[in-house]
Amino acid sequence: GWHTYGKPGTVGSSWTIEDGVIGFDNSKKDGGDLITNEDFDNYDFSVDWKISKNGNSGIIFNVTEDKAKYYATYVTGPEMQVLDNEGHADGKIIKHRSGDLYDLIKSTKETVKPVGEWNTARIVNNKGLLQLYLNGFKVVETRTDDENWKNLIAGSKFKDMKAFGVNMKGKIALQDHGNQVWFRNIKIKKL
Repeated sequence: GWHTYGKPGTVGSSWTIEDGVIGFDNSKKDGGDLITNEDFDNYDFSVDWKISKNGNSGIIFNVTEDKAKYYATYVTGPEMQVLDNEGHADGKIIKHRSGDLYDLIKSTKETVKPVGEWNTARIVNNKGLLQLYLNGFKVVETRTDDENWKNLIAGSKFKDMKAFGVNMKGKIALQDHGNQVWFRNIKIKKL
């Protein structure tokens, strides 16, 4: 049910599956973001993740797959940050830490576990209401169908990406940010 962004039917060799865990091996140079084959609109998505020391990754959602128009998943889809907050430089930037809605909304509470431990992320996208949970705590809540959403985007690094955050349906991506990361227990419930 997954493929490399812009390459339907293909998964780069950097992505591995072992004992029910999808991992990204950064020693190989054949990666790219891994995305679902299917589009989703109203859903409750959950996944366990762990990041390597100094690592950076993310869960990007509502992605429009059109490589001719959009060179990367993050051009259209918002991201729940996956990060070693203490070891990666992004950990020093507000709205770039684990659990944050990347570059848009800072988590209300930091609930990330130390590097090497499993975290559980949950993204609920339902009729314009977006909620992010990390390790059982709701850390972000916003509407994606109002002026505030447009203002958040206008005040972010995505302001010049005209398709960013416009569609609140699409594919879900596991990000290749060049660092080792692991995902397991991936579940999605259509609402």
